Amino acid sequence: MKKTDTIAAIATAMTSAGIGIIRISGDDALTITDQIFKAKSKKKVTEMETHTLHYGFICDGDEVIDEVMLLIMKGPKSYTREDTVEIDCHGGVYVMKKILETVLKYGARPAEPGEFTKRAFLNGRIDLAQAESVIDIINAKNEFALKSSMKQLSGKVSEKIKEIRAELLHEIAYIESALDDPEHISLDGYAEQLEEIVEKNKAAIEKLLATSDNGRMLKEGISTVIVGKPNAGKSSLLNTLVGEERAIVTDIAGTTRDVLEEQINLNGIILNIIDTAGIRDTDDVVEKIGVDKAKKYLEDADLIIYVVDSSTKLDENDFEIMELLKERNAIILLNKSDLNPVTTAEEIMSHIAIKPIPISAKEQTGLELLEEEIKRLFFSGQVTFNDEVYITNIRHKTSLQEARNSLNLVVRSIEDGMPEDFYSIDLMNAYEELGNIIGESIEDDLAQEIFSKFCMGK
Repeated sequence: MKKTDTIAAIATAMTSAGIGIIRISGDDALTITDQIFKAKSKKKVTEMETHTLHYGFICDGDEVIDEVMLLIMKGPKSYTREDTVEIDCHGGVYVMKKILETVLKYGARPAEPGEFTKRAFLNGRIDLAQAESVIDIINAKNEFALKSSMKQLSGKVSEKIKEIRAELLHEIAYIESALDDPEHISLDGYAEQLEEIVEKNKAAIEKLLATSDNGRMLKEGISTVIVGKPNAGKSSLLNTLVGEERAIVTDIAGTTRDVLEEQINLNGIILNIIDTAGIRDTDDVVEKIGVDKAKKYLEDADLIIYVVDSSTKLDENDFEIMELLKERNAIILLNKSDLNPVTTAEEIMSHIAIKPIPISAKEQTGLELLEEEIKRLFFSGQVTFNDEVYITNIRHKTSLQEARNSLNLVVRSIEDGMPEDFYSIDLMNAYEELGNIIGESIEDDLAQEIFSKFCMGK
């Protein structure tokens, strides 16, 4: 590790709390802290053992700022692999700022966003995929997202990537050696052998890519649009799912004229719900804008929930909506099941091959069937976390796709009988794309962009 300057930041939220933490890391972390920490034991910070906790006071000269606990973690056995000190103080905003100002006064500089994790990456403690999982843990919105991020932090994704890269690198080295020394290393029959290896690793990449859509939805939420005719009960359904009156509900058709967006956790499934204006032909200019928006959101949604008023007859507007649902992930809710039905499930199924779920948004019945149908559509009936590694990062997905494309080119070159150096070029491209995921080959500006999304103290 090269010599580094010493950085400091507040690592806890800037709000009144029971405790606050100021984190310091770098070559001078211990000597800087020695100047401002007065231990009850009178011991100097530079003489303290690593991974020990000490009671004392933070002082600026003769001024006592706060009573604190001091945690010492000497490199390389620390998060950054540098000498690290954490000051556990009282959790007031002013006192935390005052302690940080004192640390900076005695020689540290303010940390940039994500700089502690960036140093952990640069010092080889974690790779880039693991570093990115840190911010995912912080932003986790449900149990799946948390467990998936923890699995990535432990290196499960990186292990699989490294396994594939190791095999590709072996083949690259073999080809290059054979081309340099054809008298001693033969490539006779090698193309068929290489094709098997490439197909095996391509299948491993495909397996990772197959998890990316579910991984994204379980991490970020399923983009869900509620559609239907005016007064079908869309807003009532939204209010029921959210658990509060978010949408105006009246008996007047066309009350919802713009979109309402809410995020709900349905027993571990995050739904990013958009309640749209009722879809119908209208001469009202404002309502028509809302209807056009509804159709646009419908095109981009992961899931469409179509609410049908079972107490009224189907009409041309319903038929238009059902046409839009074909070959989409859609659920049809036959609402107002507490009233005498006019439209039946059989009638709907004569127009579209989706079995409606009877519900009553008003009585809050049938919603457990909606949850089960979402599980069936997206997660094979389950949302339980297993040992499978999920790809939840769009950057990782893009690099995997590029690596797969390069391996496809290798297979094509083999089938076309191209010279072996063609194999080597595309194998190297795949190797480098996979390296982007774990940070083996990455541009500085991309690394800076990734770490800039972190908070100051992480």
